[in-house]
Amino acid sequence: MVNIKHRVGIKASSQKVYEALSTINGISKWWTEDTTGESEIGKTIVIRFHTQEGKEVGSMNFKVQDLIPETKVGWKFTSGPEEWIGTEVIFDLHQEENYTIVLFGHINWAEEVEFKSHCSMKWAIFMLSLKQLCETGEGQPSPNDIKIDNWN
Repeated sequence: MVNIKHRVGIKASSQKVYEALSTINGISKWWTEDTTGESEIGKTIVIRFHTQEGKEVGSMNFKVQDLIPETKVGWKFTSGPEEWIGTEVIFDLHQEENYTIVLFGHINWAEEVEFKSHCSMKWAIFMLSLKQLCETGEGQPSPNDIKIDNWN
C-alpha cells in the first residue's frame, strides 16, 4: 500500500483544530465550501468541488470512522475517484508547546500513480488552509484554493 503523509503545526488549541476537522461547518471552511452530511461515527459526509464559475468538477463521499475529541478524526472514502475508494484519511492531533500538531495521512492507496502525487500536493495546500483557518479565522477552501495543475 502507498500513503500520503504530512505534518503541520497550528498555533491554535487542539479543540479549535478538532472542530475544524470534525464538523461540516469546519470542513467547509478549509477544504471545500460544498460540504454536506452528518459528522457522526458511521454517517456519511459528501463533498463537492467546483470551479470559481460554479461548475462541479468532482465529488466524494466518506464515512466518519473516528471522532476522538482533540485527538483524532478518521474517514473512509466510499465514492469519488477510483483511486480513493477504500482509502482512509486520518488526522492525529497532539500538543507541542503552543502548537497543535496535525499528523495527516491519506492511507491505503493501491499503488503509486501520478494522481497520488497531485493529491499529495493538494492535501498540503488544504493543510495550509486548515492552518490559516485556525490561526486567522479564514481558510482557503475550494473553489478559492490554490490551483496547481490542469486537474483542478
